[in-house]
Amino acid sequence: MTSAFDLDSRLAADTIPIGDLTLSSVLLLDDARFPWFVLVPRRPGASELTDLSAEDATRLMDEIRMATRVMLDLARPDKVNVGTLGNVVPQLHVHVVGRFLSDPAWPGPVWGHGQRKPYPAHAAAALVERAAGLFAAA
Repeated sequence: MTSAFDLDSRLAADTIPIGDLTLSSVLLLDDARFPWFVLVPRRPGASELTDLSAEDATRLMDEIRMATRVMLDLARPDKVNVGTLGNVVPQLHVHVVGRFLSDPAWPGPVWGHGQRKPYPAHAAAALVERAAGLFAAA
């Protein structure tokens, strides 16, 4: 994999950048209904977990654990869901979603539930700043 890393345009369109970890870019899904991080390993051409080296796979798991802790601190959800799908966007990315007993999709999956509700600009900026601080301290 020698080509440059480019974020899939669909992920770029639906997310707000939070920052970069050692392996992954951390994004906030722009949907105020659910606190939702997307981790995207910066490895060109990666589509499946098996496309990562053993070292990168270990690093990704560490970053998923970090993102889960940040989600717990940030949103205090009842549960954190973690998953990789890639059915629509084949670029390898991991969803870390805070779930609440009261959220509109509970207890079902969030994917495909209703219409995305973008954050107001001020709320997105505050959430990104707070999340970035928690990642930096993690």
